[in-house]
Amino acid sequence: MAQLRESLSQEARDERNQQRQLERRETRRFIVNRRRGIDQQRQQLLRAFTSDSFLRLAFQYEPDVEYYAHSKVVIGSLDKECPHCHALKFKNEPVGMCCSSGKVQLTEIETPPEPLHGLLIGTDPDSSLFLKSIRTFNSCFQMTSFGTKEIVNNIAANGQQFNSTFKIKGQIYHKVGSLLPMPNESHKFLQIYFMGGEDSERALANRVDARCDYHNLNSPFARRIVTDLDALLNEHNELLKLFKSHMHKLQSDNHAIVINPDRTPAGEHVRRFNAPVVDDVAGIMVGDRTAARQIVIRRRNNNLQFISDTHRSYDALQYPLIFWKGQDGYCVNIKQRDPVTGAETNKNVSSKDFYSYRLMIRSCRDNIILRCRELSQQFMVDMYVKIESERLRYLRYNQQKLRAEEYIHLRDAIAKNADTAEIGNSVILPSS
Repeated sequence: MAQLRESLSQEARDERNQQRQLERRETRRFIVNRRRGIDQQRQQLLRAFTSDSFLRLAFQYEPDVEYYAHSKVVIGSLDKECPHCHALKFKNEPVGMCCSSGKVQLTEIETPPEPLHGLLIGTDPDSSLFLKSIRTFNSCFQMTSFGTKEIVNNIAANGQQFNSTFKIKGQIYHKVGSLLPMPNESHKFLQIYFMGGEDSERALANRVDARCDYHNLNSPFARRIVTDLDALLNEHNELLKLFKSHMHKLQSDNHAIVINPDRTPAGEHVRRFNAPVVDDVAGIMVGDRTAARQIVIRRRNNNLQFISDTHRSYDALQYPLIFWKGQDGYCVNIKQRDPVTGAETNKNVSSKDFYSYRLMIRSCRDNIILRCRELSQQFMVDMYVKIESERLRYLRYNQQKLRAEEYIHLRDAIAKNADTAEIGNSVILPSS
């Protein structure tokens, strides 16, 4: 009996050992094939020297491939400092991408006071909630509405949002309404700042209720953030002070506040981007006589006005948590400067150069825009669309400079006696 058990045990051990050998053999075969495949990919990568070889490579990312070993991938450290604006760059980045080699000189956006500063850098107890929902908190205080054809959300099959990036389809536009809502309508956007109450505390509570209810901010922590930021903006934002100082001058609903698009504060240089001074950038208007790019905010009506993307207050009205003082943004009359003498030149700063300067990391100052996470993404997309719009406007209004009449296809159409009614109002785009 004992011999039988020993014989069976030996057979079981032999079978188990044989099974283990097969498993080890299969494992080795898998590892060898895996390594062979990785080596082949590595060799293919090392043989690729053109930029086209890396096109969309991130969408086929293989974590075991040593991308960092390729000379085209190694970009070095962010340690090359611009001598003009102190922007930090990688070694192979263009010299003038930050400030056009000293020709673009802008004042920096000031570091915000507490509690906004603590919320942005992570020292405030509510910072995690704030940064996670920073676009929502900015929407609570924006004075203009944000519109586009479609905002693309990345939603998985289970309804969960992933890869939190900001993407849009179509043109972006900002609109502004009146200072006061129509009767029996709720306050929205800029109108919330003018909600009253029996006293200042009641007025603050009414504003906080309106903001939190509209954006479904139900937690006491979110309410505390909204309360603190409301107080901060009412104390420091010069655009709000401008609106409130002129509010009592609007004697009827036909009166409006007009904000000029390119005016600068008296005694200040055009290159400076201070918050607006009340009596220098706005006035009271009766009727409808306005220039194309002016912002006209009436006391009360049903109409919404499109804001020109080249108006200096375009950014501050939409992003009050970034431009917390109501600082000026891009406009068309900003002049380049001589890098040596600092004197103005006759050339204007383009929107691309303006926002390239704004988005750089600098050794001497923290960049508040880059602290804003998802709001930073929205801001960058918004400004990119502004840059592209400016380029298209240039092409539209400078057809003679582009010698559009010399383009061969247009000449061929005329030579073939094409029906002019079918051609329409053509705009020729240069090759790019």
